[in-house]
Amino acid sequence: MKKNLKLLPYLLWTVFFTIIPLIFIIYFSFKVKNEKYVFTFLNYEKFFDLIYIKVFLESIKLSILSTFFCLIFGFPAAYALSSVKSEKRRNILALFFIIPLWTNFLLRTYSCMSIFREQGIVNQFLKYFSIIDKPIKFLNNDYAILFGMIYNFLPFMVLPIYTSLINIDKDYIDAAKDLGAKEKDLFFRILIPMSMPSIISGCIMVFMPSVTTFIISDLLGGSQKMMLGNLIQREFLAARNWETGSSISVIMILVIFITLIILKKFTSKNESLEGFKVW
Repeated sequence: MKKNLKLLPYLLWTVFFTIIPLIFIIYFSFKVKNEKYVFTFLNYEKFFDLIYIKVFLESIKLSILSTFFCLIFGFPAAYALSSVKSEKRRNILALFFIIPLWTNFLLRTYSCMSIFREQGIVNQFLKYFSIIDKPIKFLNNDYAILFGMIYNFLPFMVLPIYTSLINIDKDYIDAAKDLGAKEKDLFFRILIPMSMPSIISGCIMVFMPSVTTFIISDLLGGSQKMMLGNLIQREFLAARNWETGSSISVIMILVIFITLIILKKFTSKNESLEGFKVW
């Protein structure tokens, strides 16, 4: 009985701030605008228009790329952190990845704009050393959006992998070295397989905010670039079309849910492996 009472605040929070809003979104996604009890699938059919499909594919592409590059940059960073022998120094270095998260997300994105705009630090630096004659247009393109995603979401990849690497039993590594394993073998056949659950967790934590973001694409991509998050924002706030916005939200939730199921199965397969062979 006491355990159930302890769970009550969590259950109430989940019901009022997750389940009930989700029910409203699903309700509006089937609703006909300005009609109370008339329902339709037309809101979902609109999503399959060519314009919406292009936005969807562009969002998925940039989200996958940002997740991939966060993994490419994040795993070596996490490995370097976990290799520091002094626990105090290791914690201080890890803090540098956490500190940016204490800053407002909007401010971090604005800082990217100030750095890469035509009168920004990068262009001024290149111009000062006569590397360029006129400013380079870094913003308002896919590369700027991708950079903003990597910059904002990289800590979500580094921290879970770092936590996993520092908890790996060193006896596995020592045994592999005794058996003649090279550095390449240690990396690809010991460290990566044993940290695979945290790698997948990091990929989820990067992919989900990437596919739903609208601030990064709005500020760094300019008005010419639109992602799913921008599309939903426009439908709800600008067009006042809650029905279409809700249907797009439901589809995006389903995409994320399917992705989580696939990654969960992949994680379960890796967690079922006990021990790893060097050869």
